[in-house]
Amino acid sequence: MRTILAAVLLCSAVAGAVTSAALAAEPSPELIAYGKTLVEAGDCAGCHTADPARPFAGGKRIDTPFGAIYAPNLTPDRETGIGAWADADFTRALRAGIAPDGSNYYPAFPYPYFTRMTKDDTLAIRAYLGTLAPVVSRNKPPELRWPFGYRGLMRIWNAMYFKPGLYEPDQSQSAAWNRGGYLVTGLSHCGACHTPKNYFGADKTAQALSGNAVGGWYAPRLDGAARTGLKSWSAEDIAEYLQSGRNARSHAGGPMAEVVVNSTAKMSDADVRAIALYLKNLPPARRETLVTPPDEAEMKAGQAVYAKLCVACHEADGTGSPRIYPPLPGNALLQSVNPSSTLRIILDGAHTVTTPRAPNTGEMPGYAKQLSDDEIAAVTNYIRNSWGNAGPMVTPAQVAKARKEER
Repeated sequence: MRTILAAVLLCSAVAGAVTSAALAAEPSPELIAYGKTLVEAGDCAGCHTADPARPFAGGKRIDTPFGAIYAPNLTPDRETGIGAWADADFTRALRAGIAPDGSNYYPAFPYPYFTRMTKDDTLAIRAYLGTLAPVVSRNKPPELRWPFGYRGLMRIWNAMYFKPGLYEPDQSQSAAWNRGGYLVTGLSHCGACHTPKNYFGADKTAQALSGNAVGGWYAPRLDGAARTGLKSWSAEDIAEYLQSGRNARSHAGGPMAEVVVNSTAKMSDADVRAIALYLKNLPPARRETLVTPPDEAEMKAGQAVYAKLCVACHEADGTGSPRIYPPLPGNALLQSVNPSSTLRIILDGAHTVTTPRAPNTGEMPGYAKQLSDDEIAAVTNYIRNSWGNAGPMVTPAQVAKARKEER
């Protein structure tokens, strides 16, 4: 009898210990809430949601210079998502770019940035993702040109270009500046779009955040360049832009509009201000391009188009209506060495992004059907080189190429 009683008590103790361990393993509401803020700061939904009705279920096509890949399922489905992953699997995926089966991810998944994240932050993200509704959504294989489809090549790429390691705080800077650095260079992976890439798709680290072409648009400079960067912006300008999608100097468009809606507009005031502080203190990473002004005939042709179609909203002096119609004088994106974003807006039109801080809308019609390549080139050159602006010449051939890339 004593033996049976001892066995029962032992089993009860073991069961209680297992139950306690399981309860201890359950993430706290505070951890889940914190993970949600990190997921938003990393704009995970922006890439991993193809169907808004099935958030984070993957399937979204991401075009790269080497072909297309499809973002995987991040829901906790055990068969097609990450539900069966161990915490160590998830952390290794984010910080080393290695899947649970040992295969390598492609750097379109920004693990070269996520490597700077702390383990605690990766696990907070996993805790939040674990609360999502599981969705059965099988991952699609990449559609990359030969030989880029061989994942084994990523070992060579990683050896050449991937530098794993946590973010290293600069002890000479404030806590807010370092928080901004952690977000910009890590979780928020700003350089994935805004840093120029080499032939193999790796960051040109010496030119960090100095602008880059992305999917028919141009992600502008985020460094301190005087004409095409953020030197003329205050930290308050940067914060307002990230939180509302607009400020007195510019409006978010194209891919950046999506980043604002899905990510930066949802971030805390403290994190947005930290990003602004960090960016505002970046020196120019490279020299600005010397500009030869268009000739008189080109400027007159552009002025004629501007007077006919643009004056009503942007005014004769280009000042527009800040936060409704963006001003053109001193506009950094407008003067960028790459005119892709300006051409996209003129060809396709623009819709002012709406956020809780800036709910009013604004529209600009597209002129792809109304204007010829020569006319669009002329008006682009006019606004890029009037009111003190200076932007490299745009040719009708560039317009024709942009027209073929119509979104």
